[in-house]
Amino acid sequence: MNKHTVKWLLLGGAIRLYLSTSQWGGILSNRVEISTPLNSFKRVQEGMYLLKNNINPYDGDMVHEIPIVLWFLTLAADFLKGWLPLLYVVADIATACILYNVSKIFVRNKLQYQTKEAVHYAKDTDELQYQPKDESNIPFLVLMAYLFNPLSIFNCAGLTSTVFSNMFLSLALYALVDYRVLLFFICVVIEAHRNLYPVVLLAPAALVFNKDKKLKKILHVIAFFVVLSVILAMLNYMLMGKQSWNFVDGTLGFIFFYRDLQPNIGLFWYFFTEMFEHFRTMFLITFQMNATVLYLVPLSLKLRKEPILLATILVGLMSIFRAYPCVGDVAFYLALLPLWKRSWKFMVHNFIVFGFFVVSLCMLPALWHLWIYSGSANANFYFGATLAFSTGQIFLVTDLLFAYVKREFCLYNGQKIVVQGKEAKIVLG
Repeated sequence: MNKHTVKWLLLGGAIRLYLSTSQWGGILSNRVEISTPLNSFKRVQEGMYLLKNNINPYDGDMVHEIPIVLWFLTLAADFLKGWLPLLYVVADIATACILYNVSKIFVRNKLQYQTKEAVHYAKDTDELQYQPKDESNIPFLVLMAYLFNPLSIFNCAGLTSTVFSNMFLSLALYALVDYRVLLFFICVVIEAHRNLYPVVLLAPAALVFNKDKKLKKILHVIAFFVVLSVILAMLNYMLMGKQSWNFVDGTLGFIFFYRDLQPNIGLFWYFFTEMFEHFRTMFLITFQMNATVLYLVPLSLKLRKEPILLATILVGLMSIFRAYPCVGDVAFYLALLPLWKRSWKFMVHNFIVFGFFVVSLCMLPALWHLWIYSGSANANFYFGATLAFSTGQIFLVTDLLFAYVKREFCLYNGQKIVVQGKEAKIVLG
């Protein structure tokens, strides 16, 4: 990492530290688009206070962070003496650095793979192939996309626990591209205990760490995950002084059963506010399946040769469909888009997606004010904006997937397909 890159990192860190320690930090931490019941800094502070006074934080329904993270943050708060925001800033800058290294290794692996496959590529596909210059250009784009995305800046300034989630997810991606098995499982196990949905990353892990594509090795991957999960659960239990296992219900149970209907940028809150109680269980299972297993098998089969894209798509989908999403989740997978720069040519919904993002993100605070403070709007207005935001994200994810498929087809068949003497247009229905 050169001096020029370090300057950008320092600038990104300075912006985050200024916002988090100024009055803007308090404002941002109260925004429902940034702070949710799952990642709220105020709830973490409550948990730290209760843990410090030997009170079980999970006896009520306020704290939803796992004990090992609460314990670590309690020690950090004592050590930093009022400078706890600095820890969040460092973690966010570390995420940017890790993503930078992920992209460098990813491009290097792509160039090595292309050296073997180039003989099979069509003649007019140079612009679709990764170039040596991409080894510096793409990592820089990834770094900029994370460091100066307003969504990631606001997420860090609001001191949400999503800062640590993004760091663990970036480490998991680093482990995937660099074939570090233990690091991957440690990060995914911690994140799965904190947020449930990262368990879907076992699919790309099975593809990366099981090159022979044997069922036995896939079962080994699952077994290793289960063993580490049990170890982490026991560690959390011991940190609670062997008092109770209710932290499981306070974390994973809270997410799965969706107990807090506070509005956010997701889809759960409005549906379950309007839901008749006797339908709740059916729709709860349906929504949770939509966020986890529904797309897992078909995407894994389609992207079996591109596990990093599979991981990118899955991270995007779980950011859209999870129970308590926030803008920090969105910022993370947006930073991964430059990895697929050579597929951008085939992305056709750029303007539509940009319009959805800009308009909906501008409307969300305005409609919240009209609904909660002015009383001149209602929940339908705010949900309309969140629905538009989610729709824009779905367009983006599907467009990326289709662009990748078109690029792969053109690499081997050429960009100009002639049928009966006329140039044909490639269309995916």
